[in-house]
This record gives sequence, structure tokens and C-alpha cells, in this order.
Amino acid sequence: MLILSRKINEKIMIGDEISVSIIEIRGDQVRLGVEAPKAVKVFRREVFDAIKAENKAAAESKPVFPEFDFGARGKTF
Repeated sequence: MLILSRKINEKIMIGDEISVSIIEIRGDQVRLGVEAPKAVKVFRREVFDAIKAENKAAAESKPVFPEFDFGARGKTF
């Protein structure tokens, strides 16, 4: 893990297209601004973990298919 010190309005660059700015420091909270291309998804960690858990649960669940009635029940051909 890289640990950096920054002051308000200073930035950290991640690659060429992602920047993280220190917007505000208030007590033990830091407000960050993230600038990234639209194709890059940016989430808080707790939201990211919830999305992963939901995706895993969906992948493990059995699909539910409705009964299809093509009009052939009880009929002989």
C-alpha cells in the first residue's frame, strides 16, 4: 500500500486519467473528489462489497421459469 500525505486542493494521479482530490478535511473525515472516465466505476468500499455479494447471490440462485402453456394441455393430436 502506498501512503501519501496531501493537503486540501492537492491531487493524487492514478494512471493518466484518474485523479483524486482532497476537497475538505473536517475532524476525522476527509472529503475526496474523484475524476475518472465514465467507463471507470467508482464506489465506496461498502457499496462495492454489497454489489459483489448481490451478484454472487444472483449467480448462485436457481432461475425461476414460469410454466408455459402452449394450448396443448389435455389435447391429443
